[in-house]
Amino acid sequence: MTLDEKLLLIGGTRGFFTREVERLGIREVFMADASQGINIRHDWLDEPMTPCLEKSVAFPSMSCLAASWNPQISEEYARSVGEEARAGGVGILLGPGMNIYRHSQSGRNFEYLGEDPYLAARMIERFVKGVQSNGVVATIKHFITNNTDYFRRKSNSVVDDRALREIYLPAFKAGVEAGAKAVMTAYNQFNGEWCSQNRELITGILREELGFQWLVMTDWWAIEDAEATVHSGQDLEMPASKILQAVPRLLDEGKIKESEIDRMVISLVKTCIAMNLYDSDFKKNELVENLPAHEEISRKTVEEGAVLLKNNDLLPLDGTGKILVCGKFLDTIPKGGGAAEVEGFNHISLRQALESEFPGRLHFAATPTSEDLSTADTVLVSTGTLDSEGWDRAFELTKDDENLVSLCCRSNKRTLVLVNSGGGIRMTSWADDVAAILYGWYPGQNGYAAIAGIISGRLNPSGRLPITIEKEFSDSPGYGYIPEGEELYRGWNDQEEHKRDVYDIEYKEGVFVGYRWYQQKNIEPLFPFGFGISYSSFEISNAATDTPRIGQGESARIRCTVKNTAKRAGKTVVQLYVSDQEASVARPPRELKAFSKLELEAGEEREIDFTLPPEAFMFYSTEQKRWVSEAGSFTVYLAFDSTDDSQQVEITLV
Repeated sequence: MTLDEKLLLIGGTRGFFTREVERLGIREVFMADASQGINIRHDWLDEPMTPCLEKSVAFPSMSCLAASWNPQISEEYARSVGEEARAGGVGILLGPGMNIYRHSQSGRNFEYLGEDPYLAARMIERFVKGVQSNGVVATIKHFITNNTDYFRRKSNSVVDDRALREIYLPAFKAGVEAGAKAVMTAYNQFNGEWCSQNRELITGILREELGFQWLVMTDWWAIEDAEATVHSGQDLEMPASKILQAVPRLLDEGKIKESEIDRMVISLVKTCIAMNLYDSDFKKNELVENLPAHEEISRKTVEEGAVLLKNNDLLPLDGTGKILVCGKFLDTIPKGGGAAEVEGFNHISLRQALESEFPGRLHFAATPTSEDLSTADTVLVSTGTLDSEGWDRAFELTKDDENLVSLCCRSNKRTLVLVNSGGGIRMTSWADDVAAILYGWYPGQNGYAAIAGIISGRLNPSGRLPITIEKEFSDSPGYGYIPEGEELYRGWNDQEEHKRDVYDIEYKEGVFVGYRWYQQKNIEPLFPFGFGISYSSFEISNAATDTPRIGQGESARIRCTVKNTAKRAGKTVVQLYVSDQEASVARPPRELKAFSKLELEAGEEREIDFTLPPEAFMFYSTEQKRWVSEAGSFTVYLAFDSTDDSQQVEITLV
């Protein structure tokens, strides 16, 4: 391969393509944005092209997927997305997104899998396998600590080694170990250096510590310094803007070596060869025949991911009575914006879904009066946010949305609030006054059919929160991240971002993220991590262990009995948390280390066995620069959410 041919391959072209070297049979490879399905962005490309797909399924948000607590659903969802990618000739899927939910205002929370590293890891490893089972590359992103979109290109995440490894790396580690063939670096700085050119991050942590051997690419137009980028271990600039212009000069001046270019090219080419991306018959148009099955997986994800947060004997609605429906998103389907935005097809609006589920019982009111509301047998008010890449949004609803929900609550005690959002919102002023709250996230093109089925009782809700929803944003560990005197903005603010200086976001909370923070600070959230209710009731009993004393490097075995105490079949999630009773460092009061989602018939009980590996008792020692465990007592909680302490087992590590 000539030097000119090598240089072609280290930068992309036409928006979403790698370059070709026809002489060597190296074909161009098409990439597509993702996270709620395939984003068909042919109009955005540098050159017009035939659409890769005529249509693609708009799946629910990744936050909804995480709320299913079902790794099998994650794999089915991802396999469906991978099939659509292959049908359109997409060799590299620019997803999944998997940054940790550090605070509720982050604009891209809808693309991610919640606040807990263990839950995110279990979901992401199955997601990677699902996508790549189709021969399509899964790109895990954004590496790393991309936890805000507030002038994201000018934010510097200041994170200590322990928080990095205990909170922000585990999902990436799981993705790497599952075989992910690509990693995309983030826009932000990490401890003072841009992620796209950070040698400590890319070579030291990703390649050497995690053992990643495949393709590393930049986010779009993310390079600041071409020389530092080449030295860092980065492989591919997308799309090429700086690196191709600077590299010939840097080679002539001896500031970089051709061997470094060789490494970049080898990473790309071997990844493409390993996944057969250069094959002339890579595109499999016939897979579009599977779209109906993908639509079913999309709906099923909402069925398992929608979270019933409150129900004061309102749901399921019986077969009689007038239902007044008001609020947002009655005829438009809410979705996250930016790279993850997917148009979809065969849309089922909330209005259509409710009319199908409750024929002849609905009255829709754009601006309901107090009299309208008070005379209804039930009120359903739909509210929420439209989150997006490029900016963060307020935790609070808009004043108009807040006023409408409050009016409904005051006027009718039988009010159901349906929340459509990518993450948590402030509900403190009205949560106590409504009869029911159903969190629908972003439901995708047909998820409202599942939402309507839950409201009627045709379906039994089984989602559990993958996040903590706080009472006030000031309670959050991420509070105060916006520089003093500044305010949130809305819309792409590229000019202002370009002008401003880098600002630091200090992760002062360390490992105390999400429920770890609220428990350590003794702050009561509005709704805790892991929480959700159903139309069935369950109990955990007989928690026990065969291994009350274990040695270093040994596993513990825990068991319990779960019973459906209701007269209706349903699904629940048994969550296992570990608490170190005495440690040489500050540790979270409890940490999720296992979970199991199971379906039980009415009155059925089942014994569940968990095996906790040695890693479940470890923490990262910044002094020793390795994972360690210390002798002592550990409490294991078998629970239905992160605050449940009704069933406990003691384990002694000797």
